[in-house]
Amino acid sequence: MEFCSVETASGRVQGLISSGIRQFKGVPYAASTAGANRFQRPMPAEPWTGVRECLGYAAVSPQVPYDVGHEYARLIMFDLNVALGGMGEDCLHLNIWTPATGRQDKRAVLICIHGGGFAICSGNHPMYDGTRLAQWGDVVVVTVTHRLSSFGYLNLQDLDPSGRWADAGAAGMLDLVAALHWVRDNIEQFGGDPDCVTIFGQSGGGWKVSTLLAMPAARNLFHRAMIQSGSLVSHMPREAAAQVSHAFISQLGLTPATLDRIKDLPWTQTLAAQTAIGAHAFLPFVDGTHIPEHPSGDQVASLSDNVPLIISTTLDDAGLFFDRFAMTEGDLTDILSTGYGAKAALLRKTYREHFPTKSPFLLHAQIISDAGFRRFAHAQAEGKAARGRAAVYAYLWEWTCPAFDGKFGAAHAMDVAASMHNERDAILGSGSADARDMCDSLASALLAFAKTGDPNNSRIPPWPRFDASQRSTLVFDRDTRIERDPHGALRKLWLGMPPSASVLG
Repeated sequence: MEFCSVETASGRVQGLISSGIRQFKGVPYAASTAGANRFQRPMPAEPWTGVRECLGYAAVSPQVPYDVGHEYARLIMFDLNVALGGMGEDCLHLNIWTPATGRQDKRAVLICIHGGGFAICSGNHPMYDGTRLAQWGDVVVVTVTHRLSSFGYLNLQDLDPSGRWADAGAAGMLDLVAALHWVRDNIEQFGGDPDCVTIFGQSGGGWKVSTLLAMPAARNLFHRAMIQSGSLVSHMPREAAAQVSHAFISQLGLTPATLDRIKDLPWTQTLAAQTAIGAHAFLPFVDGTHIPEHPSGDQVASLSDNVPLIISTTLDDAGLFFDRFAMTEGDLTDILSTGYGAKAALLRKTYREHFPTKSPFLLHAQIISDAGFRRFAHAQAEGKAARGRAAVYAYLWEWTCPAFDGKFGAAHAMDVAASMHNERDAILGSGSADARDMCDSLASALLAFAKTGDPNNSRIPPWPRFDASQRSTLVFDRDTRIERDPHGALRKLWLGMPPSASVLG
């Protein structure tokens, strides 16, 4: 084993060299968020003398590990969310993988923003390991940890309008902006090009990318973006965020008059209250300053006019939310009737005609995916294309997950592993030939896109830009291909139809 070191703006960091890749883990990009810094915008990292060891992951934002009994959680190892690095409020760190260090090498930089909604997971999670992508693509890969749930998105400014808590509701997003600033100012030392930065994220990571595209503070800090199964078109209503915050401080035994005490409570008590309310209840909202408008709003669209974008979904994205694998046709009919009333019969008939052999469980997962994930992705792609500036590309992942006897279908997060070229991941089949092929296809497109703004390369069919008339979409499967408006009849079925109450996340 060899070690390596790099000088950053805060001090020298030491990493290790493995498989030809220099790895730096737990590099601080901002100060601890404990005490007086709690619920405030991120503060600069404290400088240090000597060499700081960055050989292993650092703490992540406090959260409760996922139930190991949930099969999808086991598939993607969500029970390991806090196993690698522990947890605490000193949680603003980066992990960096690079083929070489030094300003002479200016490689494309890919920043992966983790999923888990705005509530759980971290850049330390095994699915985001950047070794293979850095090695295979000769790029610098960065993952990031930041504040989550109540620690990052608590609407305190509407409980106390004095201004002391003006940043609390967007703190987690401001962390990501601080990480982007750190990359701009330091990544050259790690062999990266600060003028060639791509941000990408799946699920909650896609929500965060959608939000960054609409944040004035993030403008010009990245140059391309990819959103995977996480197209966010609107934020939580501000009034609802205030109601959640009222319930939260009440759970802590506080009132608006005693709110200042919140910075002195143990973080474990904060986590307990967050868990009682529900970790996913805490979300960004339009505060008029850091988040001036919903991501789909005209006011903020111009902020990312010059940023090329890839937008995607997997065919059965919503399957992670359900576990009725033994669902019958009768069960499906009942569920659709509850969610869609008079439209239920048409939905079932149309989907069954298009997918006559699909299991009722997976057909339901696809219906819910179309009602939410896919509809939002279509809207985001259409809006980007309509502006007529930087290109937008669309893909649909249809290759089915071989794990758990294939019952999850084209599962949520399969394309995360493929993007990172982590063919060993169970969700892709643990190193199978098909897994390697799928990784080659998607990772090559991401790498070409990161380096040039255009995903086209010799490993995939020619991939046209998306527009609302042709709707050209790259379908990733064993026969990866371009389709115009794939499953267009199903897409049109949803036009004007409200989302079901069953649509989560």
